[in-house]
Amino acid sequence: MIIAADALFHAGRLARGWLRTSGERVEDAGFGDAPGRADERVAGVLAPGFVDVHCHGGGGAAFGTDDPDDVRRALGVHRARGTTTLVASLVTAASDTLVAQLRLLEPFAASGELAGVHLEGPWLSRRYKGAHDESLLADPLPERVARLVDAVPGLVRMVTLAPELKGAVESVRLLSERGVVAAVGHTGASYRQVRDAVAAGASGITHLFNGMPDLRHRSPGPVLGGWQSDAFLELIADGIHVDLDLVRFVMERFGHRVVLITDAMAAAGAPDGDYVLGALPVTVSGGVARLTGTETIAGSTLTLDAGVRTAAEAGVPLEDALRSATELPAAYLGLRDVGTFAPGRLADAVVLDDRLEVVRVLRRGAWLS
Repeated sequence: MIIAADALFHAGRLARGWLRTSGERVEDAGFGDAPGRADERVAGVLAPGFVDVHCHGGGGAAFGTDDPDDVRRALGVHRARGTTTLVASLVTAASDTLVAQLRLLEPFAASGELAGVHLEGPWLSRRYKGAHDESLLADPLPERVARLVDAVPGLVRMVTLAPELKGAVESVRLLSERGVVAAVGHTGASYRQVRDAVAAGASGITHLFNGMPDLRHRSPGPVLGGWQSDAFLELIADGIHVDLDLVRFVMERFGHRVVLITDAMAAAGAPDGDYVLGALPVTVSGGVARLTGTETIAGSTLTLDAGVRTAAEAGVPLEDALRSATELPAAYLGLRDVGTFAPGRLADAVVLDDRLEVVRVLRRGAWLS
């Protein structure tokens, strides 16, 4: 199949071009006239399918569940909005609960519906816990980390931990040896502790600015530690978690390693109301999720297409916003089959109109609608 597009996002550029697929894979892509008669013509932007590496759910359902239909519902909501690759994030829970959730998610990863699992907790700072159950937080002792990560071999792709906790640096090394991304987050770590974690193998900062102390002139902490490292920087571009002028600044300065994420909870793609994140009650009002009765933000109601639109509306060049939702998250987690239109990658794509709204989604060479 050959798809001709008014604007193809490919190799960092946005220009008239084409995509050629064969079965589930990309054969080639380029700019200018298509090399043959086009089977489809796209009036708008044709970009690789979005890659969301930090997402807890959507459509009223969470990935931390005992019901596989919840997983299907959450996947469907994000896929319809252009996210063709998704990593399921689990919040802090008891170890046996997390193991049960991992086992439930394993078939979805085996079939390619999920790209793996992200453990956001329980190895987090109590002070910067956010919407995590404090009673279940624990130090990331290597034996504990190994036991949980190895419970379902090959499933866990990323672990967020606070590097100031006992055993953290050793666990970062352990995760790196297993090919699991270690990300610094929900942390009160000093600048030096973050740099030490990165030196030990940590390669990401979980939702930069959120779940960590502010950047201060005498204690720059995780923010400067992340900026002055080579770690990927996750950003929630919903205009709620991070001021949009700051989103633009970070993407202008560090765009080659900024990863747009949703951190979406169950209310993404669903109405305002009462929800649960892990075991904690959440109230969503005006699209903002907070722990019930508090001002603590509890994830987002974002989908990644909206994150791209918001970043672009904030003044980020569209090419940079798209790269941070496709190529860079794939690079962050080492997902070699997705994120670009390079030959041999999966034929995943999203069509956006002139308002950057999703028109069509291609997954593994087949249109979803």
